[in-house]
Amino acid sequence: MQKFKRSSIATWALMLTSFTLAPACTDLHEQVYSEVLGNTVNPTERDLPFILAPTYASFRALMFGWQGYFDLQEESADHIITPVRPNGWDDAGTYRRMHQHTWNTEQWQPYNTWNQAYATITKVNMVIMQIEDGSLALPEEVGAVALAELRATRAMAYYLLLDNHGNVPIVTDYRDADLPEQRTRQEVYDFVVKELTEALPNLSEDVRSMYGRVNLWTAKALLAKVYLNAQVYIGTAEWDKVIKETDDIISSNQYRLDENYKAVFSHTNESSPEIIFAIPYDEVYGHGNQIHMKTLDPLSRLVYGMAAGPWGGNCAVPQFIDSYDTDDSRLYDTWIQGPQVSAATGAVVITYSKVVPGIGGDGTIAPSNSGYRIGKYAVKQGATNNLDNDYPMFRYADVLMMKAEALLRLGRADEAAVLVSQVRERAFREHPEKANVSGAELLQGSRYNYGLQAKDGTVGGANGGADITFGRFLDELGWEFSAEARRRQDIIRFGVFQTKSWFNHRPHANAQSRTLFPIPNAEITKNPKLKQNQGY
Repeated sequence: MQKFKRSSIATWALMLTSFTLAPACTDLHEQVYSEVLGNTVNPTERDLPFILAPTYASFRALMFGWQGYFDLQEESADHIITPVRPNGWDDAGTYRRMHQHTWNTEQWQPYNTWNQAYATITKVNMVIMQIEDGSLALPEEVGAVALAELRATRAMAYYLLLDNHGNVPIVTDYRDADLPEQRTRQEVYDFVVKELTEALPNLSEDVRSMYGRVNLWTAKALLAKVYLNAQVYIGTAEWDKVIKETDDIISSNQYRLDENYKAVFSHTNESSPEIIFAIPYDEVYGHGNQIHMKTLDPLSRLVYGMAAGPWGGNCAVPQFIDSYDTDDSRLYDTWIQGPQVSAATGAVVITYSKVVPGIGGDGTIAPSNSGYRIGKYAVKQGATNNLDNDYPMFRYADVLMMKAEALLRLGRADEAAVLVSQVRERAFREHPEKANVSGAELLQGSRYNYGLQAKDGTVGGANGGADITFGRFLDELGWEFSAEARRRQDIIRFGVFQTKSWFNHRPHANAQSRTLFPIPNAEITKNPKLKQNQGY
């Protein structure tokens, strides 16, 4: 299944604040508009990608930008750490506080995620206003399709705020200049569900032309994800609704697992049949995917013939690496490890070691080669400081695993095991006897050896993972989805975030309060209607 070529994606998805409407194919003198003028343009269905493109642009910085969603989900969880290095990375203790859950309203402000989510919401509200008041004169049926996509896109931005901050303002009127009221997490949850549900009938079912845009299947995947976390968000489980939405996607036969796990994250991953919704990145037109810069040691530039020198920051938590089966190909597809060879000379330039002595703050400095590095988003030869690799926010493996988790929690472990085994098959292609997992195994605890790590790599005072309900299934989520900006959400749902120790992290004294990030102080200063989240 071939999706849009990258050149087509770049044409619309990388547009920011303007769009072009050509009056005729024979007129080569195009007019470029910085705002939509109803009396000078008559847009049609073919112009929708250009009209809607600005509403998606903020997602690039939101996901991979500094203190973006990726950082919030991964640095606070049990897979990825950023220790102090010889070349820096203390950053006044920023990453240490994230790892140890000791941030407060002054020290770690997730402004980027908050600001970029609301940037998307503002752009959506502006275009909705233009369609509804007729200044953007779309044909009625085209307008209905556009409004559905806009509402679903806005709901996606609110989902990210719901997950991170919980109690946030809901703004839907671009003209309303009043300071918005704060809403409860329940109200934000209800809003996201309502917007997605009402948008569904008018959303496109097309896959090929909707790459990087919200279609029907994206909205259903997002609904399933919201329902999956409903018990965390609102205190009420919605497992049956997860199954309903995932079944709709599965029965559509629009997507399938990619034969090659690495292809889902490659610099040409727009062609993967597994990706349901991706945030497009481009080394020229759509900057922002700099995971390789943040994780690779500067010497790795020689391995990939890079035109830029990486910064050498984050790496894998050794305890997580130890949880893998060594025959699981995802261990090697996700993490760069061992000797790294120069592309020019063939000589070893650096050898990545699993052991990391500590996060820092006590005089510990992690050697530049310590820790396996994130290699899931493959670095092509000659890479610049921006990768071409798109970020797959929703993919078919996630749909299968969401359904499996819902089945497991409803007492249908054997049915869940069939889906988990399906996902495991490609990871154990060389060892097919290990691919299948039973329902009884999914009911076991986690293999992760939770506990505090000493500088020599030993884990002392370990409380292990055997007591984690459905811990083995949580392991499966970790092995399949590591470094995909989701681990915090998963371990909150399984109670690990609040109770377990790992690496140099121990549970916070007010652990439940850490399941939400604070409302940024700057927002509270601007809007006295906002109250800080509990525990801050």
